[in-house]
Amino acid sequence: MFNLKRIFLPLLALIIFAAYTFSVMLQAQESLLDFGIRLMSKPDTAQVVIDLYLLAALACIWMYKDARGRGKTMASVIPYWLITALFVSMGPLLYLVVRGLQEHKAARSL
Repeated sequence: MFNLKRIFLPLLALIIFAAYTFSVMLQAQESLLDFGIRLMSKPDTAQVVIDLYLLAALACIWMYKDARGRGKTMASVIPYWLITALFVSMGPLLYLVVRGLQEHKAARSL
């Protein structure tokens, strides 16, 4: 039986946040790029965006180090980095879900 405990929270967060993000994007009056430019035009919202992307950069570093520690190549984390660049938390959440599924698969094959 597959143990969902390892990936339950990241998967739940990913599903809820992705659904919310895509529903907002469908209703948006402006492009994602225009929205980002508008956010960066004021110091208070720019501070939040900068803070968010600093955390995203730290998550990318963690994903890289974690993947290398598991014997994966740098190329294996590039898709997660791209998702992180566009949707910030979705990249690390997806990485955690996939990593958990890979660990489960490896444990079953032993």
